[in-house]
Amino acid sequence: MREFLDGLDTAAPPVPRTRRCLAALGPKMLELSAGRSLGAHTYFAPVDHTRAARELVGETPILAPELACVLDGDVESARATARAYAAMYLGLRNYTNNRLNHGFSAQDIADGGSDRLIDAIIPHGGAAEIAAAARRHLSAGADHVCLQTVGVDGIPRSQWTAIASALGADDVHRT
Repeated sequence: MREFLDGLDTAAPPVPRTRRCLAALGPKMLELSAGRSLGAHTYFAPVDHTRAARELVGETPILAPELACVLDGDVESARATARAYAAMYLGLRNYTNNRLNHGFSAQDIADGGSDRLIDAIIPHGGAAEIAAAARRHLSAGADHVCLQTVGVDGIPRSQWTAIASALGADDVHRT
């Protein structure tokens, strides 16, 4: 990744540090994103990861976690949707190792993810619950939260509208 960034620095024309943001999850990539880009975009991570990432990158770099969510008031249905979405990530070592490093166990990761893991990484419920989850990331140090509604065919306009209403104008502009 350092070589790739060196290539961006020496490209014709170069891509300035202030025009790039790195996908980052582990400590080395978070440090690299803080030093060589505008900041970090984290993915498939709970609020505790956002808090730890902010401590690691410092105050200035942008920290923009993605927050997958399921807008569904039925807990079992919502968790089933969340597990279907999480299946690929729970099979990828970088994501599972990161979860192990942030308070989850192998048992939490097994069999589609424990309720505790699923609830922490892919919040579900009504728009107010999703908005509250986004606010927890903001309180933990996120500058921006990218909301990704999952389990919806097509463009999730009605879900985005409901969440935006629950967030209110001040939070929508912050996020």
